[in-house]
Amino acid sequence: MTVVVRPSASAPKRRRSWLKSALLLFALACLVTSTWHVFKPLPDGISVAAPMRTAVDATLLADYTWVDSSGTRHSEAAIFDEILRLIAQARRLVVVDMFLYNDFAGTGAQPHRPMSAQLTQALLDSKANQPGIDIVVITDPFNTLYGGLRSKHLDALRDAGIKVVVTDLKPLRTPNPLWWGFWRLCCAWAGNRDDAGWLPSPVGPEKITLRSYLSLLNFNANHRKTLVVDAGDDWIGLVSSGNPHDASSAHGNVALRFSGSAALDLLETERAVAALSGSDMGFVSPAPVDTRDASDSSTDTRVQVLTESRIRDALLSSLQSAKSRDRVDIDVFYFAHRDLIAAVIDAHRRGVVLRVLLDPNEDAFGRKKNGVPNRQVAWELHREGVPVRWCDTHGEQCHSKFLMKRSMDGMTELILGSANFTRRNLDDYNLETSMRVVAAANAPIVSQGIDYFDQRWTNGNGRVFSAPYERYADHSPLRYWRYRLMEASGLSTF
Repeated sequence: MTVVVRPSASAPKRRRSWLKSALLLFALACLVTSTWHVFKPLPDGISVAAPMRTAVDATLLADYTWVDSSGTRHSEAAIFDEILRLIAQARRLVVVDMFLYNDFAGTGAQPHRPMSAQLTQALLDSKANQPGIDIVVITDPFNTLYGGLRSKHLDALRDAGIKVVVTDLKPLRTPNPLWWGFWRLCCAWAGNRDDAGWLPSPVGPEKITLRSYLSLLNFNANHRKTLVVDAGDDWIGLVSSGNPHDASSAHGNVALRFSGSAALDLLETERAVAALSGSDMGFVSPAPVDTRDASDSSTDTRVQVLTESRIRDALLSSLQSAKSRDRVDIDVFYFAHRDLIAAVIDAHRRGVVLRVLLDPNEDAFGRKKNGVPNRQVAWELHREGVPVRWCDTHGEQCHSKFLMKRSMDGMTELILGSANFTRRNLDDYNLETSMRVVAAANAPIVSQGIDYFDQRWTNGNGRVFSAPYERYADHSPLRYWRYRLMEASGLSTF
């Protein structure tokens, strides 16, 4: 007699139960991991408001792109030219921290200035001419597609003995918790390789790995754009909104150059980025010392280094302290932060005279965008009666991050630098640097700021910089609520 042994009917149920339990535990682990990385302590030296310092030679620099009466586009790149000049004159130290440092050109057909190659050559020449100089270059891992590509620029610098720090973003908080926990558990431990690409790159003809795309979805960055150099016995700092990125060479940008103790404050904020990335800058800088009391309100011009969420705090403080008939001008690439939007609307209701100039969020390196988030935020401001104009772009971006408040008491405050007015840029997710300037109405930096904004707002001297609100007005409730969801969830690149 043959005995047939049939599998127990409960075996598949047990396997399904085990699988469900395993998936539930993995999902719980992802949730716990993401929650921790949203709220975990920040690394030392991050989110800093340095002391107010007496300003020495504080100068506003701007890159302009405009169209003349014949429709021809023109560009001026004063910021990058000044960066090259400052590097060439340095003898002891150059510290550069730049978010985009590459020649990724996207799909745009317009000619680009080879900024990345020019910066590389300037640094190589500095090292060759001054072999004892300390040069440190800090940048974001996007320039190697998170380890999926080699960077010819960074390789050339390393070969010349220049210290290169590719920022380790993992110690930072996550702006995209819906993805971060899964990525940390499934993929981050695997690292990446620059010789195993098989997928098309989003920025060029090369092949990259799946791991590069998985890292890209974290949406965080070292977004700083700074320079510190010696200048004889003094120190010079420069904080900008512009990148040494070929496809960004026509973008409109703004920067502040300054000397003195504030430059050493800036240097210390860069030392913190090197440290969180496991690197020692290898240069001992002198302690910053002011020769005058910068807390004294009679001092004509004072400057302050701000990083990460301290930039947000300064922006909110400036808007919330504005009184009736004070003037506030804003020029920014991305405007999406809910607290700042509310502060602008409240200021308008108090009688503050506002002007808001926004990029239409139409162009991104040859690709067309849908206008999110600026067109949706502009709709909110327009409904409240806040004057809004658009940058008149032609393939480039209106990339500045600039706020200027002119108070009736005669003082002016400027805040400018790398940080867009968004949750990701201002709430301790990205690394960011901006400068705060407080000056009397007759200070040169104030007239520079007024001239910068006025010519862009009014299209003076036959140069077309801006267009009326109606050109890019978007009153779609669907796109508005999509923006709100993207801003709240972190599922966005702004």
